[in-house]
Amino acid sequence: MTTLDDLLSPRSITVVGASNDPTRIGGRPLSHMIAQKFDGDVYAVNPKRDTVQGLPAYPSLTDIPGDLDFVLIAVPAHLVAEQVRLAAAKNARTVMVFSSGFAEVGEGGIALQDELVQVGKDTGVRILGPNCLGSFNAERRFYPTFTSTIDRATPVPGGTAIASQSGAYGSHIYMAAHMRDLGIGYWVTTGNEADVSVAEVIRMMAEHDDVHTILAYSESVKNGAVLVEALEAARANRKPVVFMKVGRSEIGAAAASSHTASLAGEDAVCDAILRQHGAWRVKTTEEMLDIAIAARPRIYPVGRKLGVVSISGGAGVLIADAAEDDGLDISPMPEDAQAELKAILPFASPRNPVDVTAQFFNDLSLIPQFTRSMLDKGGYDALIGFWTSVAGSPVLGGPLLDYLKDTMADYPDRLFLHVMLADPDMVRRYDEAGFPAFEDPSRAVRALAALMHFGESFAARRTAEPALPAPADLGTGPLGEREAKAILAGFGLPVVSDVLATTAEDAARIADSFGDSVAIKIASPDILHKTEIGGVALGIVGADAARAAFDAMMTSARTALPDARIDGALISPMVGGGVECILGAKVDPIFGPVVLFGLGGVFTEVMKDVAFRRAPFGVETAREMIGQLKGVEILKGARGQPPADLDALATAISQMSLFAAAHADHIESVEMNPLRARADGCIALDALIVRREG
Repeated sequence: MTTLDDLLSPRSITVVGASNDPTRIGGRPLSHMIAQKFDGDVYAVNPKRDTVQGLPAYPSLTDIPGDLDFVLIAVPAHLVAEQVRLAAAKNARTVMVFSSGFAEVGEGGIALQDELVQVGKDTGVRILGPNCLGSFNAERRFYPTFTSTIDRATPVPGGTAIASQSGAYGSHIYMAAHMRDLGIGYWVTTGNEADVSVAEVIRMMAEHDDVHTILAYSESVKNGAVLVEALEAARANRKPVVFMKVGRSEIGAAAASSHTASLAGEDAVCDAILRQHGAWRVKTTEEMLDIAIAARPRIYPVGRKLGVVSISGGAGVLIADAAEDDGLDISPMPEDAQAELKAILPFASPRNPVDVTAQFFNDLSLIPQFTRSMLDKGGYDALIGFWTSVAGSPVLGGPLLDYLKDTMADYPDRLFLHVMLADPDMVRRYDEAGFPAFEDPSRAVRALAALMHFGESFAARRTAEPALPAPADLGTGPLGEREAKAILAGFGLPVVSDVLATTAEDAARIADSFGDSVAIKIASPDILHKTEIGGVALGIVGADAARAAFDAMMTSARTALPDARIDGALISPMVGGGVECILGAKVDPIFGPVVLFGLGGVFTEVMKDVAFRRAPFGVETAREMIGQLKGVEILKGARGQPPADLDALATAISQMSLFAAAHADHIESVEMNPLRARADGCIALDALIVRREG
């Protein structure tokens, strides 16, 4: 398997298309490595010159003596594939392609990129690019890149690494990180990803001892399985992955034959997969870097209980509001602990946030006293301190830091973030002491929420994927509601029983036999949205009403869709009570089978209160999906309603994941909607299975 060292720690580098002009694309990498004194051999290939930037110039790769290692190509697109073949003949392990003019320019470029992919497969050479901006390894002073940021900011080795599909934005992330004193040890851009992808680079970084935090930027995910494997490697090695995924493509959601298919667009699925496998998705570079800074102490709280100590009551309220927005627990201090703090400082507010008031100026020792009480008796998993400009004071900033260091030495597993306004030197002192500092309290809370997410993810018990049962026989004929229900029921999923009526008299007899109100629905493999053509009648009581409803339904359906195949009508007992939900799955083109669960009705249509997980999974993960819903309290019995049987619901969700995974090669989507979650179990009133075409 290719490692990060293979890509970024070569014995030598050869630049094909080397320029004597250090400002040109083919000249910048040589200029960087000559100036920074790369510790390997550097070769230049340029058939038109004898020397390039003081180095001997070779006419061709074949003229360089001995084997090569890393080959950088900056020649016109139509010449690249041949240069890769020549590099392979010289036993090169890695090729990087700066050249553009490939898949990004259309049909002709796609053909050139396909050829490049095939050359890589045939020779075994790993290819970064084409159309990429390069990479660097700060420790080795290895700079195969033409980014201008190196001119302004020589990288400082550190435990943060960047993997970016975009070269320009990857450079932006690097420069912003450098300006915030984040040491970036490794930086890799992947461009068109003919071979090496951001996902694979994440995996390499996750397995490298020098990396402790990974920042990733991606515009598209080509192989979901590789990304999942990479994220799991990072989670296993306790390395946070902060992921910026841009673009909200509708790939995979074009088939709007079900709510599941339309809701589970690429972005929604990708978002859920990232979270399911431990990554934290960000929308801004600012948040990405905030999290990287908060991660430097490498303390990842397992719980979500936050304690706040502040010299400002107003700031404490602001932090509490932000904590609630991010789902953090800001429970008050125990009563006895509050009483003890009141005894120390009668006019303090010791609840949580804990306000030490302006007395802080007179007695800095209040900070360790209050901090110890919060950690020992409050049981908080992490703390945020608000000091405003006091921490930047040349008189108070240093002593405050000393108190904090002495106190927190006894709590090496607790993360303590600080909000302050101070000059860069003071901020650096706090950071080097293990106290990440922020100017804005809401940003500190958001960064802490991410660190708590990582802590919970790292600590979570790993469960093996459940074994898949044998797939059911989906048959070859049309799959209407009746057939879908039978298949799902045979797989152990709860569906309401029904009887097919082919005539009005059948409908009358069947409805009468149920002895209560019934639901009557058109039975047709060609009519998926029954209500739109008058194909659903609910609360029908008695034979006469059933007969009339059947006749009206047949007339309406044949008028609306005269060519539709109609088998009759399905009659089933009305099932009331409980909470209306939706349970479905689709086979995503990138990530494979994905399960959706959410509250039904307006919650699905308008609020989109749904959760996704990659299938298959067990009951424990299904419970997490239920708990993720904003409206979960409705399922727990809000406003005096009986709580739903969450165990039965979780079992059904898990069973749906097994069905989706077992039939991933044969279906596009499957849906049980509505699914009623009741106190005595759950049951689906309707079902839909969409076969994969072909």
